Amino acid sequence: MSETRVYCFGNGRADGDGSMKALLGGKGANLAEMTRIGIPVPPGFTITTAECLAFEQAGKRLSDALEADIDAALRGVEAILDARFGDASSPLLVSVRSGARASMPGMMDTVLNVGLNDATLAGLIAQSGDARFAYDSYRRFVQMFGNVVLGVDHYYFEEELYAVKQAAGVREDHELDADALASLIPRFKAAVATHANTAFPEEPREQLRAAIGAVFASWHNDRAAFYREREGIPHAWGTAVNVQAMVFGNLGADCATGVAFTRDPATGERVRYGEFLPNAQGEDVVAGIRTPQPLAGFGGEKPSLEASMPEAFAELMAIEDRLEQHYRDMQDIEFTIQRGRVWILQTRNGKRTTKAAVQIAVDMVGEGLIEKAEALSRVAPQQLDELLHPAIDPDATIDVLARGLAASPGAATGAIVLTAERAEAEAAQGRDVILVRTETTPEDIRGMTAARGVLTARGGITSHAAVVARQMGKCCVAGCHAVVVHRGEPLVTIGEETFREGDIITLDGSRGLVIRGATPRVPAQMTPAFETLMQWADDAARLGVWTNADHAKDATLARSFGATGIGLVRTEHMFFEGERINAMREMILAGNEAARRKALMQLQPYQTEDFLGLLQAMDGLPVTVRLLDPPLHEFLPTRIEDLEDLAARLRITLDEVRRVVDSLHESNPMLGHRGCRLGLSYPEIYEMQARAIFDATLAAQDAGGTPRARIMVPLVSIPEELAQVRILLESVRASYGERASRLADVAIGTMIELPRACLLADKIAAHADFLSFGTNDLTQTTYGLSRDDVSSFLPAYLARQTMPHDPFVVLDADGVGALILTACEKARAVNPEISIGICGEHGGEPRSVAWVHGTPVDYVSCSPYRVPVARLAAAQASGQARS
Repeated sequence: MSETRVYCFGNGRADGDGSMKALLGGKGANLAEMTRIGIPVPPGFTITTAECLAFEQAGKRLSDALEADIDAALRGVEAILDARFGDASSPLLVSVRSGARASMPGMMDTVLNVGLNDATLAGLIAQSGDARFAYDSYRRFVQMFGNVVLGVDHYYFEEELYAVKQAAGVREDHELDADALASLIPRFKAAVATHANTAFPEEPREQLRAAIGAVFASWHNDRAAFYREREGIPHAWGTAVNVQAMVFGNLGADCATGVAFTRDPATGERVRYGEFLPNAQGEDVVAGIRTPQPLAGFGGEKPSLEASMPEAFAELMAIEDRLEQHYRDMQDIEFTIQRGRVWILQTRNGKRTTKAAVQIAVDMVGEGLIEKAEALSRVAPQQLDELLHPAIDPDATIDVLARGLAASPGAATGAIVLTAERAEAEAAQGRDVILVRTETTPEDIRGMTAARGVLTARGGITSHAAVVARQMGKCCVAGCHAVVVHRGEPLVTIGEETFREGDIITLDGSRGLVIRGATPRVPAQMTPAFETLMQWADDAARLGVWTNADHAKDATLARSFGATGIGLVRTEHMFFEGERINAMREMILAGNEAARRKALMQLQPYQTEDFLGLLQAMDGLPVTVRLLDPPLHEFLPTRIEDLEDLAARLRITLDEVRRVVDSLHESNPMLGHRGCRLGLSYPEIYEMQARAIFDATLAAQDAGGTPRARIMVPLVSIPEELAQVRILLESVRASYGERASRLADVAIGTMIELPRACLLADKIAAHADFLSFGTNDLTQTTYGLSRDDVSSFLPAYLARQTMPHDPFVVLDADGVGALILTACEKARAVNPEISIGICGEHGGEPRSVAWVHGTPVDYVSCSPYRVPVARLAAAQASGQARS
């Protein structure tokens, strides 16, 4: 633990700097850094993250030593501002805010205007010359302190506020006059006494201690814990607390508060982006209570900051440019203008959509701010998924119900739900939902995570809903005034119509549209910046990235995403379409080899056609075809009506069909008669598939292509199994006579899915041109777990940290990884040139790809939509290895 508990900043001097995020949190480190470089920051001090942990260990109590340090730091702020904390004539008020080392927007608590009581209120009125402002600040403080520190629900304050507004005949808070605001204060204090069972504290230092403790404690609230789990932020980090002199954006017409981004966080475009509220306090903008006004531009319904306060706007823009140049990244800046003077309350690297992250990274390389390697590190690989999915078809006829702000791009269709709890419950049942709220709050984080999209009636482009949705890659339309959520009823009015929960709507977050029903969509369009970043990724990466694809259309898509081969074609997926399944079932039910071959002759043209399509789609790139793998019972029907239909089709009795079905039943089919065991039991199946691969190769060559087929033998555990199947395949190749030389480059290898195969990889490699680890099955057989059955206990294992990750999601480096390393070492000892890959879905998971980078494996293979994810993860792994 650091011996220094409190770090001060102000008047151009700071104890800390921007490198101290682990100790001061991101906000505290940036406040210190901004102070050092001359940015106008209200003075204050930061209590370290170490003190958060000490607070918890001491039973939620601030130590005497920390309280002494806080008093000393307060004196320093008082000296800078010539004001006194708790002084009735010249009061100093402070804000108390959280600040973890990783940004957690809205997840922890804030208390503003700490230090106000009946005595300091008079001093604030005299000091400001504005009684309305002072009463407004006081009622805000009582409400915020009552909620955050004393746990009084917002509802009770809103009830009192509603009654006062009704009596005054106004709709908005800012329309209340000084007398009305003054009348709120005793009402709010009475609500605290009733619902917190304690009097509101009048002593400023007691207020400060309690506020600091509440902010420390908010590190452990439910939404913050959930957010950390979702974002992979360690629970042990703790939060810092920032105590800072208040500056006021609600002192009059020459005051304002707002949020500015140095670039558009939705598109990445280098424009003046953000919004503000005149005569308002900091939390108003992000809370969504009032609809903000734009920073820049002229015209429109309400004036921009540029139009209404041009000098303050120019100063803010100059500060924006300095901060972006200093931090070399897009900044999210909170500011307050107090009587024309600009103050910066916070800067941080701004949350952005994936499209914006890619654009900003590429643009900043072009601007000379960062190098390519840093640009690659700026985009989280898993975020790329946001760019790869369909958008609303621009040619579709749509019924637009309402328009709001385009807060987070993309398209989402789902059933309306009106609470976060309902969103979670419906999503858990596999239903797509749209969370519709008047405005979201941090308590809605679980529902936002579960929903496909978010629609709010209030709030702007920097509201909680917008910021969190952009970070999640969720579609969001905010500030849609045509939306009215009916309190206490499962109803929402959108425009002129009323909808019930469960009704289907579509959101277009790129244009801010709310659309009736489901809407056709089109594939995503890759931007030039995306293509540039992916080219840089390929230049940096050691690992190749291939795809798993069973059809030509999937292969074409994967190639457009940058796949440089197919690592797995599951041929069993080709047998279920149309008449193929009937021929397959006829083969299974055949009573002898001749009958099986007759049925297989019906399947061969289909197989040849499929393989030709794949080879042509991937022309010049390897296509790895896995021979039939699953047990035969998977191709047979189970419903009685389907069994009867099959019997009639084959002109046999129902009893005969049932007898065959019963004979194929296995207690544990995943470890039974499947893979190469089928090929050795019924060699005619593999012969047919080999002929289809060879015929497709010749046809592709005749069409002028350069096919690169590879044949993969599944589930080998005994070297002799592969040796015998290879003899079978080579005999089929030899049967082509003079044309066999044109098939010489068709490689023959195997899929390593069993621990025994890993341990005997040297002997297996003697018969193989390549090895490919099927990590899905290798994980099952290493752990002795079934993917289909772990849901009954795996969540408890993960919750108790018995296992750090789901091993079917993140590759198990200790167990499965050790087997892979052993197999690679043994295989390369026999054949140094043997090709080695991984074709389980781990091949598209960034943490798994990073681990694979450090092994002798040559490539990873994953589903088409995960190809860009793997490409970027491979590049980042190369960069980390070099650094």
